[in-house]
Amino acid sequence: MTALNTSRQPTAVDAHHSAPTAPSQSEGDVNHSPRRTQWQSASLDPATRELLSRDSATFLHQSVSTPCLNGIARAEGIWIEDTAGRRYMDFHGNNVHHVGYAHPRVIAAIKAQLDTLSFAPRRFANDRAVELAEALSTRFASLTGTPGKVLLTTGGSDAVEVAIKLARIATGRFKTLSFWDSFHGAGFGAASVGGESLFRHGRAVGPLLPGTEHVAPFGCFRCPYGHAVNAQGQPDIATCQLACASMVRYVLQREGDVAAVIAEPARAVPFIPPPGYWAAVRQACNDHGTLLIFDEIPTGLGKTGRFFAAEHDGAAPDIMVLGKALGGGVLPIAACIARAGLDVAGDFAFGHYTHEKNPVTAAAALATLAVIDEEQLIDNAAQVGAYALERLHDMRERHPVIGDVRGRGLLIGIELVTDRMTKTPAADAAEAVLYAAMSRGLSFKTTMGNVLTLTPPLITTREQMSHALDILEQCLCELSKP
Repeated sequence: MTALNTSRQPTAVDAHHSAPTAPSQSEGDVNHSPRRTQWQSASLDPATRELLSRDSATFLHQSVSTPCLNGIARAEGIWIEDTAGRRYMDFHGNNVHHVGYAHPRVIAAIKAQLDTLSFAPRRFANDRAVELAEALSTRFASLTGTPGKVLLTTGGSDAVEVAIKLARIATGRFKTLSFWDSFHGAGFGAASVGGESLFRHGRAVGPLLPGTEHVAPFGCFRCPYGHAVNAQGQPDIATCQLACASMVRYVLQREGDVAAVIAEPARAVPFIPPPGYWAAVRQACNDHGTLLIFDEIPTGLGKTGRFFAAEHDGAAPDIMVLGKALGGGVLPIAACIARAGLDVAGDFAFGHYTHEKNPVTAAAALATLAVIDEEQLIDNAAQVGAYALERLHDMRERHPVIGDVRGRGLLIGIELVTDRMTKTPAADAAEAVLYAAMSRGLSFKTTMGNVLTLTPPLITTREQMSHALDILEQCLCELSKP
């Protein structure tokens, strides 16, 4: 068969669009930069270079993904090992490795399930999927006080799409309200309610889902509503009057027909909500007949030192989405959980994914939940995270480049600035620390260009965290050298 010739001559339209405005960087590290090139030149062996070349030649390129940084050969516990045999503490892990990589119990559960039932056609029930739905319903009830009903998907983006459809059907409305700089997935609907330029930038996507309104998010260190914080980075609620929450109420009142507010209860950037924020938003939703959807895909399952990040703030959602770590860092699985009273869409096929009730992915998720409970990983995340934040606040006193330290549990952000008064982002310094840390065996990512974002597994010990923070301090000290 003759291959189709897909080449064509550039047109006037091409010329007009040849230099689009670049989207802002928020989700992670950039693929191309002088510092990345320098690090790769000094760190990668010929075999890894060949692997990266093949990867780059074969995969479609996209920001924060391809071309790749390095090659990986093994992953176990908190560790990843590159193709040259160097090991790194992985304090990034795409937030899938809550129980560590290749946890023996998760692997054993998957193997055992493969030997009994490896797939269930969509029209048939199976024990593992039902057990998982029951377990998630119980967890949801512990937060909301009412049982939940579940749909499973193979990824978080799909779970968000399910949540959007369910909210539309249940309310008879189509509008949503979400937040700039948020991430809810790469699917069309998920990118529409998301607020990251990388996933919704004009020419890259085109017109998005109608009715997806956005407002500025909470973020006290860089309050978009112009309010200041004290020397410890804490807001003065008496002064700001939770302007960020008041804007949500204002838009709900003006629009009048919003189906749902969709939000990260703790922003994965990260930013932590000011006291009273979610209680105020919950009340605004109640007053305007709007559902509240919490995206706990990166922050749920114990990352913040509670099973759900929402538990810290005393506000219960109507719908919740989970993903990433639910498959134990091995298999892709996500879930949409809703109040039982929202089970009103039985006449519509708003999920119906081929692998919706896959017994193998469900077995991995059940094993993951068991590991989190039985190894007391949520308590560990709370304790190790508190230790890390205490040390980082102490480091801030000694390193003027640290403008802010924030986080909960093992969701931690260190924002670097060139000047604490102006809060000018120190993006180059953040990238310098990133690659200096990589060279010392610590992997993490940057967000918003200048925030060192640490999201280690829940199994991370105090000693391992101490070693990681020692590495960070060494890298910060290097910044001040002439």
